[in-house]
Amino acid sequence: MLIDNRIFARTLEKKKLLDSLRPLPKEVLRKLNEQLEIELTYNSNAIEGNTLTLQETKLVLERGITVKGKSLREHLEATNHKEALHLLERFVKKKEKLMEDLIKELHKVILTKINDKEAGRYRKTNVRILGAIKSPPQFVKVPILMKRFADYAKKNPDKFNIVEFSAKLHYEFVAIHPFFDGNGRVARLLMNLLLIQNGYPIIIILNNDRKRYYATLKEADRGNIKPFIDFIAKAVERSLDIYLSTFKKGLEYISLKEAAKISPYSQEYLSLLARKGILDAAKFGRNWVITKKALNDYIKKHRK
Repeated sequence: MLIDNRIFARTLEKKKLLDSLRPLPKEVLRKLNEQLEIELTYNSNAIEGNTLTLQETKLVLERGITVKGKSLREHLEATNHKEALHLLERFVKKKEKLMEDLIKELHKVILTKINDKEAGRYRKTNVRILGAIKSPPQFVKVPILMKRFADYAKKNPDKFNIVEFSAKLHYEFVAIHPFFDGNGRVARLLMNLLLIQNGYPIIIILNNDRKRYYATLKEADRGNIKPFIDFIAKAVERSLDIYLSTFKKGLEYISLKEAAKISPYSQEYLSLLARKGILDAAKFGRNWVITKKALNDYIKKHRK
């Protein structure tokens, strides 16, 4: 197993707890999912350079407002991503395995009215990625590599657990770089598809974590995919935390500043533990938060 044992154990425990709370209240669940979809759209686009803020993205998606000073492309990236999420939801309901047709359809939606010539079509040119350790394969190899990718996605022959497998597929997809543009957005959607099909909530790669995201992808290019898997695992855990804090009483969050006041540890030390994945904390925006239960569990364990 490549995933960090502590993170994986916590993830399984939280997933089991979330499953025990089902069926979740429909109206609360609907509102939470709408919020997460806006956050996913904002962060996924921001990672690729879109300058709409979270609040501006919300206005574009919910009210159809045009934001002054923002380009037409940036508005289309927001609305297209929302449509791609709806396509993903329809596919999840069908309970089908990942197919090439879906990948192309997602990409087509992502680039509609932005680059219709390339939308839904594998690239016909070779590309280089600035700062990358290795270049994507030649374009003539893309069709056969994508066929193998889809087959691999259906079978999981290496028998990875679902968190590892979703990260592995994300990496393999961006390594192939099958499209001229939009690969990162499609990769994050496909990763979410796999997780949602297995009962996990939407996960979000935060724009604030973009440097770490790219650094772990680059490390995977060097042959060490473990840091990237752990990075994705923390994102999975964060989404589980959001769900549990919404639906489970007693699991509401406090800031690390508040946690330091009721524990033997400083805010800086708690932040260090959180970044290393040792402390069961979640990151909202730039800030780490923790439940009182998780804090007390850590204190008890280390007092022993």
